[in-house]
Amino acid sequence: MKFKVIGAGLAGVESAWQIAQAGYEVELYEMKGIKRSPAHKSDLFAELVCSNSLKASRLESAAGLLKEEMAILGSLTVPVARSCSVPAGGALAVDRNIFSQLITDKIKSHPNIRVINQVVDTIDFEDKDTVTIIASGPLTDDKLAQSIQDVVGDYLSFYDAAAPIVTADSVDMTKAFGASRYNRGGESDYINCPFNKQEYEDFICELIHAESAIVHDFDVYEGCMPIEKLAKRGLDAARFGPMKPVGLIDPNTNHRPWACVQLRRENDKGTMFNLVGFQTNLKFGEQKRVFSMIPGLENAQFVRYGVMHRNSFLNAPQMLNSDYSLRKYPNVFFAGQITGVEGYMESAGSGIIAGINAVRFAQGKEPFVPENITMLGALCDYISDESVKNFQPMGANFGVLPPIEPKIRDKNERYKALSDRAISSLKTSVERYLG
Repeated sequence: MKFKVIGAGLAGVESAWQIAQAGYEVELYEMKGIKRSPAHKSDLFAELVCSNSLKASRLESAAGLLKEEMAILGSLTVPVARSCSVPAGGALAVDRNIFSQLITDKIKSHPNIRVINQVVDTIDFEDKDTVTIIASGPLTDDKLAQSIQDVVGDYLSFYDAAAPIVTADSVDMTKAFGASRYNRGGESDYINCPFNKQEYEDFICELIHAESAIVHDFDVYEGCMPIEKLAKRGLDAARFGPMKPVGLIDPNTNHRPWACVQLRRENDKGTMFNLVGFQTNLKFGEQKRVFSMIPGLENAQFVRYGVMHRNSFLNAPQMLNSDYSLRKYPNVFFAGQITGVEGYMESAGSGIIAGINAVRFAQGKEPFVPENITMLGALCDYISDESVKNFQPMGANFGVLPPIEPKIRDKNERYKALSDRAISSLKTSVERYLG
């Protein structure tokens, strides 16, 4: 039985790693070097496009629990991310270039992984001698997308966005200040640009009237909604979203700002910062004009402007099993955002599950799907739930886990109990099925 993985993003490298670590040779197909999608900027694997944050680290958070579960299953990306982390308060953020380089080096040096730089146009779904994992991402190349669509039917589509990045030394620190919310982390983790009421209202006015690069409407993940689209929902929408001032005190006034833009460290040297939550579809010139109204960014040097790109995902509940295999062709698996999981680590986690089960399929063993009281298992359940009629992407959150009874009223205690239950369950499953 041959193994093929299409795509060397976060999901693809995790899938290939699982197969290779199980002792099997695997071909990893990646079109970079020949062709790039509109969102990608380098030829490295596991490129982080939107943000350099992998979300919360603490185990009592949904994102932290997800990463711990992945580590238990032998993740490639989690330990690499931890090794090249940059200060970000309670989040696990990475130097994205170092992260991708380390992943690329590990993949290319693995004796069981053969990297093939090739644009894959078609998938032979009838090839019973090959186990294929399609991890081509939400920007699947047109011909391959058509090949998939010919078999699985129509995609669902949405648009995703990336935030701008500025140089640290171009921020006016007489107006901005360093601090993490509620003093979680060091002062150098985030730069905060505070607004008074008038500054905020003037900014929102210009933001909602700025010219966008794409004029037609589009659907987006709530978590990646362009800031200008959010602002159009109401004057205070951004102030209760990414511009919320809670947990911050402006040292120049000794009061909480009316609103605040946070900049998060982009690399370990702290020379670049990204505008948190400021994914945008504005034209580059408009970004420069409007975002320069942010206090402290009047003379900011933008090293990357925000961009917008089309993402697509399957109507997974009607097509996929809980092990990420295609119901019609059980030797073909999907992994990553194309399955409808939302987020970097969610995509990587799906790649782990798909990789493990690709091997188990070839071995004639039953699928391995963690219990739905784990974060990975709950996402497996979500993407394969046939009762879901209006399928939308889902990221890690405690709402997808079955509650603990009797209910624990204190939120922190409840989240800890959910995490403890999940970790215990996953370790038991690993010992029973994968040990």
